[in-house]
Amino acid sequence: MRTGDYKQTYGELVALIESPPIWLWSAVLLLALIVAPYVLNAYALSFLMIILITVTGALGLNILTGYTGLISLGHVGFLVTGAYAYAILVAKYHLPPLIGFLGAGLVPALASLIVGAPSLRLKGLYLAITTLAFSFIINTVILEMRWLTNGARGLSVQRPEILGISFDSDAAFTYLCLGVATLTLFATLNIRRSRVGRAFVAIRDNDTAARVMGINLHAYKLLAFVTSAFITGLAGALYGIYLSFVSVEGFPFLLSIEALAILIVGGLGSALGAVLGTVLIVLLPEAARLVFSFFSAQLDAVFTTGAQELKSMLYGLVIILFLRFQPRGLVGAWHDIRRAWVNWPLRY
Repeated sequence: MRTGDYKQTYGELVALIESPPIWLWSAVLLLALIVAPYVLNAYALSFLMIILITVTGALGLNILTGYTGLISLGHVGFLVTGAYAYAILVAKYHLPPLIGFLGAGLVPALASLIVGAPSLRLKGLYLAITTLAFSFIINTVILEMRWLTNGARGLSVQRPEILGISFDSDAAFTYLCLGVATLTLFATLNIRRSRVGRAFVAIRDNDTAARVMGINLHAYKLLAFVTSAFITGLAGALYGIYLSFVSVEGFPFLLSIEALAILIVGGLGSALGAVLGTVLIVLLPEAARLVFSFFSAQLDAVFTTGAQELKSMLYGLVIILFLRFQPRGLVGAWHDIRRAWVNWPLRY
């Protein structure tokens, strides 16, 4: 008899997806996303592109913070590093876009070794402040290296053409974002069920016990930083292409807060939570604007002119509400609903 969310066999423990119906619903969702560019207008399609790019970045942060328990407030530094690496290689040195994407992953991964080294001795708030300082330092370095990055003037980026396939249109670029997000999702799910993923979780739950069990904390913490930064760098390259222009101003600190809000709202340590949290956080400001527009045109105008400030307030409010009433996030709420449905009318 199945007992709630507990795993009863080793096969269930390492399974990619918990049950066959999830494969069916995942296929339906993927089919809907493939059809979406043909039925959505340009405004709605822009939201879909942002969601797919953000899902990629959130999955990268989930490896570091969700799986390994290392808090990062400076992941926007890896995002902007990946965007600049792609822009410099492709727009400035005219290398193929595939080389650009590879560089967008490798450069932040190398940078993560610098910020990851202190993590061997720091944890919690001290590590968070260290990563925050890294994001400010990387912005200063980018602005000062004018001969390479054009400084504050930034770099223009065109939509890529890969293996003869042009991603110039919004629909084609959406498919590129969908492909990267899907591959990232499968990669993170496989990492979670592998020996490496179980070592990450052991470090998160109790690093002293993990060391006693023979887990090399130094190696696995650095590996978590490198893997997370590589994926985040790819998301940064896609975001730079989406904006068509890469500059420091295009990657504000608010993106780091947004990424942490996604993990908290979705559910820490869950790939599905990262996806659900992304959808909620990305659409939350637009949903709030629509609600305000029903009451008054002035409220709508206030939301439009003060979008960044109101977005920060909304993210803060959502984080507080979830931490108070549903600390396990949307994934936890989904598990509660499913358990209540399966066991009804019994409570357990």
